Amino acid sequence: MGKALLRNVCLLALTLLCAALPALAAQPAKISGAVDSKTPFTRERLFAVLDSVGGSGTWMEWDRNGVQDPSMMSVLGPSFKSSNPPQMVWVVSDRERPLMAVLFAKGAGEVMVFYELSSLDAKPEPLKLNPTPSLGQLFADYQQVSSSEFVHMDEPNLKVTVTGKRIRFTYRKADENPLRFDKDFAQKNFVEKRSEVRSYMDFFQFEYALMLRAFVQSVHGMFNWQSWHWYMTAWNYKAMIKPEEVEAILSKGTPPEYITIFKTRAVGGESVEFRVTGNGFYELDVVAP
Repeated sequence: MGKALLRNVCLLALTLLCAALPALAAQPAKISGAVDSKTPFTRERLFAVLDSVGGSGTWMEWDRNGVQDPSMMSVLGPSFKSSNPPQMVWVVSDRERPLMAVLFAKGAGEVMVFYELSSLDAKPEPLKLNPTPSLGQLFADYQQVSSSEFVHMDEPNLKVTVTGKRIRFTYRKADENPLRFDKDFAQKNFVEKRSEVRSYMDFFQFEYALMLRAFVQSVHGMFNWQSWHWYMTAWNYKAMIKPEEVEAILSKGTPPEYITIFKTRAVGGESVEFRVTGNGFYELDVVAP
């Protein structure tokens, strides 16, 4: 084959590939199944269906006012412009391919449609607090017990206190396996220290996930990050506790009152900080400037 002909064939192949890319990009989600109900889903059946499909994954409710992932909006954007927009949307991300569940009306009943996404592909954005019309809307899953305190309707150990410029979430439940603080850490060798710091980091990742479920996923539209964005390294890395910080804490030989495992300053100047004691007490502080 001559060089000119070979070059023309390569150019043609490249042209065809480029022409195909928009079509591929326009289909980042595919339907993986649906569940019909002749009447509106009861709460129990709704979550039974989600649990049966999601398996061990955790479903997270999508916030229309949050950062939008293009892979999701390829489905949701046209749906919201139709005569039958989605009623609710959830995502489970801890699987090979994220799964999205969308609840639609269907005649006198409803249908839950499941879409497999190529990825959750929004680019990281700085954390921001969304404006909320009222505390009642923000804490819809809580019961107000005083002028400043709210208690979660399903979990009385989960509370929110709103005072002046501060919103403080707290959750208290004694840990069966509390964090063990090693007073002899400074005397260990390099390999032993690295191994122990890694164990502490794993523990804090677990604590962080628990706080996200308790605090972030129990309110509606407080932050611009979707629930799953909080778990993504590209979004949270700068704010998360680092191994060298854990090593510095352990090297002191005495446990601190609190350990801050996530801390950042939001776009509006608000301080957002997750703290733990390592023994079943968790706290999220949001403080306005």
